[in-house]
Amino acid sequence: MKRIVKYGLEVLQFEHPGFEGLTHGFFTRKGGVSTGHYSSLNHGGTVGDERLHTIENRKRAFEFFDRDVASIFDVWQVHGNTVICADKPRALDEPHIKADAIISNNPTLTLFMRFADCVPIILFDPVKKVIGSVHAGWKGTLNNIVKEAVLAMREQYSVNPLDIIAGIGPSIGPDHYIVGKEVYDLAAATFGPDLNQVVSIKKDKIHFNLWRANEYLLEKQGIKAIECAEICTACNLEDWYSHRAENGATGRFGALIALGEQHV
Repeated sequence: MKRIVKYGLEVLQFEHPGFEGLTHGFFTRKGGVSTGHYSSLNHGGTVGDERLHTIENRKRAFEFFDRDVASIFDVWQVHGNTVICADKPRALDEPHIKADAIISNNPTLTLFMRFADCVPIILFDPVKKVIGSVHAGWKGTLNNIVKEAVLAMREQYSVNPLDIIAGIGPSIGPDHYIVGKEVYDLAAATFGPDLNQVVSIKKDKIHFNLWRANEYLLEKQGIKAIECAEICTACNLEDWYSHRAENGATGRFGALIALGEQHV
C-alpha cells in the first residue's frame, strides 16, 4: 500500500491499477484532536471519546480528500450481514441504520466506516461505477457479509463480479487473532474441507486468519482482482487502533471510499 501525508494526517491506499479513478483511503490514528486512549484521529463516536473531538476528526478526514462532510453515508456497525443500498447522504442529525455493508453508484456520496481490528473491505466495479464498503469481524466473516454485498451489487446495479476490484485493509492478523472452539466450529461449518486455509492451531491455540477467510469468500463470488494489505492492527499500534491489543480502551480508524478522482 502507498502512504499519503497531508495536513498532519496519514492515509494508506491500495496500489492495484483497478482502483484508479476511485477516491479511497484508510486513515491512521495520526493527525486528530482526541487524547488519551483515543489519540488522536479517533472516529468512534460510541467508545467514550468527546463528541466534539470525533466531529473535528471527521471534518479533517473529509477535508483530506476535499469531500463535503454532508456527503457522508455511514451506518451503525453491528457485526451482522445486512447490506444497505445508499442513494443519498445520511443527514448528520439522522439516526444510523444498523448494517455492515454499504453499496452505491452515486458519485456525490462518501461511504465511511470505522474499524479497530475487524476487516475493512472495499469493492469497486470500474465498469458500472459502483462501490461498496464492508465491515467484517469474525461474525460478519462467518455470516459471509462479502457474499451479501456482492449479491446486492449484482441485483441492484447488474454488476458482473469479474469486473469487481476488491481491497482488504489493515486489520488484526492471524498471529494475534486467537479464537475459541465456538468460532472454530462455525468456521468449520463455513469453510468445510478448506478450513486449514483459514485456521491454524499453534501451541493449543486456535488462530483465525480473517485476511485469507475474506479473500477466500470473495474468490467464491467470482472476484479475481483482490489486494490484501496484510497489515496487522495489533502489531502496529503507532498507526492503528486495536481493540484486542489495547484491551478495548481505544478508538476507531476511518475507511473512506467515493466514486471519482481523488483530490489530495
